[in-house]
Amino acid sequence: MNHLSENAKENFNKKENSKDAMISTLSNKLKDENRPWETDQTLTEEEFLKQYNPKAYDSPAVTADILIFTINREQKLQLLLIQRGRHPFKGKWAVPGGFVEMDESLDQAAARELKEETGLEDIYLEQLYTFGAVDRDARTRVISVAYIALVPARRLDYRAGDDAADACLFDVEYTERGFQLICAQKDLVLTQEDLAFDHKDIVEKGLERLRGKVTYSDIALELLKDKEKFTIYELQKINEAITGEKMDIANFRRAFKRKYIDTGRVKKLLEKCVEHSKKPSSYYQMLQPKE
Repeated sequence: MNHLSENAKENFNKKENSKDAMISTLSNKLKDENRPWETDQTLTEEEFLKQYNPKAYDSPAVTADILIFTINREQKLQLLLIQRGRHPFKGKWAVPGGFVEMDESLDQAAARELKEETGLEDIYLEQLYTFGAVDRDARTRVISVAYIALVPARRLDYRAGDDAADACLFDVEYTERGFQLICAQKDLVLTQEDLAFDHKDIVEKGLERLRGKVTYSDIALELLKDKEKFTIYELQKINEAITGEKMDIANFRRAFKRKYIDTGRVKKLLEKCVEHSKKPSSYYQMLQPKE
C-alpha cells in the first residue's frame, strides 16, 4: 500500500509540474507578443501605450463606398457606378469608393471619395450602413461603410477615377425581384447579380433607405435642380422616381401646402412655369430656417 501511495504522489507531482510549465509557457508567449497587459496590470497608461503592439491583432481594412443618386431630365432616379479596371472583379460595375486613410474619419473619407468622383463638396451625404461579411472581398478582410449622396443633376460632373475603366449614370428601375440598372448610352442593363463584391446589397439597402425616408423627411429637396426656383410638380416627380409609385396630384399638393406653405418654409414667386401643363403653375423658393 505504501508503495502505491508513493507512486500516486509521484504522479501527482508530475502533473503539477506539467501544469506549472504550461502556465509559464503561455505567460512567456504573451510577453513575446508584446501583450503584457494580460500578465502585468502595474503599467501606467503612458507605459502601456508606449509598448503597445498594434500588430498583436489582425486589422481589417475599411472602405467608404458612396451611392451617388441624382434625378435626370426625364425625372428618373439615377445611380452613378464605375467599371472596375483592376482585379478583383475587373470589368464589373461597382459603387465608387475607396479605402479609409489612417488620418481621416469615416465621414472625411466619404467626402474625399465624393469629391474625387464628382469634384463636389457641400453635398448631402448620409451614412447608410456597415457591410462586414467575412468573405465579401477576396483580397483580405474588408469592412465597407456605405454612404448616400444626393446630387442635383445640374451640379453632377462625374469622371472615372484612376483605378476605374469607365463611369456611367444608370437609371434605377424597380422589378418584382428587386431592381435593375439601365445605362442607355451604353445599351447596358445590369441585374443585381452583375455588380461587384456585395454591392447589390449596398444598392438594395440604399434604395430601401431612400424609399422609406422620402415619406417623412426633406431628402427629396436635395435632388431639386434649384431650391431657389422649383415647382410642386417637380418635387412630386422626384418623390415618384424614388418610390417607384405614382402619386395623386391633388393629395400631393395638399401635403405640400401643409408641410411647406402653411409653415412658412417656402415662398411663392411671381414668375410662373408653363413647361408641364397648359395652365401656368407657381414657382417656389425654399427659405433658410430662422436662427
